[in-house]
Amino acid sequence: MLSAVPPSAPPHAGDKPAVISISSHVARGTVGNRAVVFALESLGHPVWSVPTVTLPWHPGHGPSTRLVPDEAGFAGFVSDLCEAPWLGEVGAVITGYFGAPSQVAHAARLVDAVKRRNPAAVFLCDPVVGDGAAGGEGAARLYQPEATLHAIRDELIRRADMATPNRFELELLTGLEFSDNRHLVEAASALGPARVVVTSAFPLLRGGIGNLLVEGETTLLAEHRRIERVPHGLGDLTGAVFLARILAGASSEKALQSTTAAVFEILARTTKRGADELTLETDADVLRSPLAMVQMRRLAPAGGGLRA
Repeated sequence: MLSAVPPSAPPHAGDKPAVISISSHVARGTVGNRAVVFALESLGHPVWSVPTVTLPWHPGHGPSTRLVPDEAGFAGFVSDLCEAPWLGEVGAVITGYFGAPSQVAHAARLVDAVKRRNPAAVFLCDPVVGDGAAGGEGAARLYQPEATLHAIRDELIRRADMATPNRFELELLTGLEFSDNRHLVEAASALGPARVVVTSAFPLLRGGIGNLLVEGETTLLAEHRRIERVPHGLGDLTGAVFLARILAGASSEKALQSTTAAVFEILARTTKRGADELTLETDADVLRSPLAMVQMRRLAPAGGGLRA
């Protein structure tokens, strides 16, 4: 029984805090918790992995069996974690893909339990609910039940210290449509979390793509060249690496730059190999010391728009 387990000592000075990751698990591939856990552990963080659904592979590869824990079982699993004697070791929670709308409220309970035990803990919400309708472009497409979208918006976004939606998910969360980065900045500023990284932002470089960070009065854009027909898991990886950089004490600007560089470099290496999944196991060194160059811009309001 949990009550029979003596509480552990807090992490030693210099040790990196544990992270609870709540997302999907696939048998083959590097998406969901397979990407998040690998990245965080490679960067020195113990990870408590909470699977919301188990699949043979990403649904984008074709239909497959979904194993979703029943609500009572998932609730009990989370309750055990909320009462774990080691909960003080946890310095962050990250959430991603949910297997059922009812899981969101239980994830929120766990976030609250972590913050009660460790008020300095941070929560990053990656609202994995949608994308562009045509290869990452076009109108926003919701691929989760509306109940999941609403639960994430109402239960998790309001608790989050950081959020990493793609621009289509930001549209779905706000009910708005965006045509430029000025709109993204306004929506991200109103979303709630202190730090918002909008992936798939509108590029200023021809043939590029960017990550847009909005934090208070600061707006930063990190850009790199666009690569077509990319593997799944980039959003999961981005959230995990950005969280690790912030936990390591990096400034928001440095965290954005190094995260964007690491994810882009892994993507470029993966596509060069012709792989259909991110080759994290081969490129773990990139997570620690990326060499790829990204274009950083500090954006400021100008005439109703934004300028570098």
